Amino acid sequence: VQLQASGGGFVQAGESLRLSCALFGITFRGYAVGWFRQSPGRERELVAGVWRNPSNTFYTDQLKGRFTISVDNAKNTVYLQMDNLKPEDTAVYFCAAGTPILSSRRNRDAYKYWGQGTQVTVSS
Repeated sequence: VQLQASGGGFVQAGESLRLSCALFGITFRGYAVGWFRQSPGRERELVAGVWRNPSNTFYTDQLKGRFTISVDNAKNTVYLQMDNLKPEDTAVYFCAAGTPILSSRRNRDAYKYWGQGTQVTVSS
């Protein structure tokens, strides 16, 4: 199983980025796929995810409305559209896959497979 994250970069505040996470060796059936982020000195935190079904999405409340997760089944890829980026969104973004039960889908420890991370830097 491999997850390949891409799409990070350096942007100005208010701009947008779209991250991609290509899945190899698994499909969405039976899996949850999440985006997490980690900035220096902080714990890795959930951003958004899909749970077993591309239409079953979930978000960290404070990011919902600016960030949108979506799935392309044909490409076996998960996207994270990030709009109106802010300097506090600066972090390394990781995608991860696992088989958490519904109540654990927001818990990073429930995800077994992790991609390599992609850096997002937002300048003010």
